[in-house]
Amino acid sequence: MSTISVTGSGLDIPSLVSQLVQASRQPTESRLKTQASQINTKLSAVGQIKSSLSSLQTALEKLAAVAHKPSFQARAQEGAGFTATASSDAVPGSYSVEVLALATAQKLASAAYAPGAVVGSGTLSIAWGSDDDQSLTVEFEEGATLADIARAVNRAAGSKGVTAAVITADDGEHLVFTARGTGLANALTITASGGDGGLAAVTNGAGGGLVEQVAAADARVRVDGFERTSASNEIAELVPGVTLALATARPGEAFRLEVEADRTELESAIEAFVSAYNGAGSVLRTTTRYDSATRTAAALTGDSLVRGLQQQLRNLASGHTLELKALGLTLDKAGVMSFDKGKLGEALAADPQAVSRLFGEEGAIASPLRTVLKTYLDSEGVLARRTENLDKQKEGLDKQLEQLDLRMEKLAALYTAQFTAMETMILQLQSSASSLNGLLAQGSRS
Repeated sequence: MSTISVTGSGLDIPSLVSQLVQASRQPTESRLKTQASQINTKLSAVGQIKSSLSSLQTALEKLAAVAHKPSFQARAQEGAGFTATASSDAVPGSYSVEVLALATAQKLASAAYAPGAVVGSGTLSIAWGSDDDQSLTVEFEEGATLADIARAVNRAAGSKGVTAAVITADDGEHLVFTARGTGLANALTITASGGDGGLAAVTNGAGGGLVEQVAAADARVRVDGFERTSASNEIAELVPGVTLALATARPGEAFRLEVEADRTELESAIEAFVSAYNGAGSVLRTTTRYDSATRTAAALTGDSLVRGLQQQLRNLASGHTLELKALGLTLDKAGVMSFDKGKLGEALAADPQAVSRLFGEEGAIASPLRTVLKTYLDSEGVLARRTENLDKQKEGLDKQLEQLDLRMEKLAALYTAQFTAMETMILQLQSSASSLNGLLAQGSRS
């Protein structure tokens, strides 16, 4: 006698539900992830463009600053006893410089005192220079020593006018006053009043006890027969646009000072600009390239934003081809710029303002290029708006992925319920089959 099977469905419901949900999810998820990847690629490309334009903007501003003012260098003959620095107001030329004397700071010293000896009391006044505020006054009680006087004077002076120190020699302690400034104008006048009269020993007025160890003196320098006296060892404008720093007096010896144009900083600025210009051009080409062999487009192939920027950069350069070429700047067919330093020197020798007219603050290239870069780089500019738009698209895709997750959760619940109901039905059928099989078995035995 045959029986009814009671083996059940044998289904792995969780695995089956997962496979069905994944099959339903995959096309939409794949499409959304592809779109997200494309947006990320565009964001990266826009970021590269922004970075390259920022570098170009920095290089342009550096070049504009350098081109706006000429640069000069001043070279002193070896062993001249002075150095020189030139400003943008310098005048090229050759000069004869003779350092007759250096400016010195006055130094006054007291007689020797036994260590810790009392000097006296009263008021000590110290003046220097010609201004009313160039003085100080210090009062001392009985028992003031050299160390007390030095400390009080330094405290009152701060960083102005005078310093005081106690020097211990074989014969005892000496109070030494040193003028902070060089030259006759900064010589010290030290007087005392009141008290027991002991402070007179540390003054240099009538009856004062201070001895001048180093006299205050002005610097003297002669350039091409013209002499200048100065309280400082730095003398400006005796040579136009040049500051002389005197180090050693060599009276009777004249040395050459050469002032000439210095193109080093300008050349470096132009090289940096050329590098940044070519860098920006390379990024624009890379992000819009189309490979016909592989039929592969770049992130921004055909993008109007990039095409417009490329056109503006080309127009700025092509509109001044001859002027650029005269400065040694040329563009090849691909738009790559190159720089010939030799031609720059020739151009500036013939026309010192040639670079300034193109790249100065209001130069024919610098000014419009600055406007273009500002349009693209400002916080509310073209690139910022493009980035914001792409970010919004990414947010939209993220929301679609979230909605897809919710739909798939509901679909999984639906499939699970359906298969669970089917499994329940099969189990019920199995139970009925088992009962029938039992009845059949009983009938067969009877």
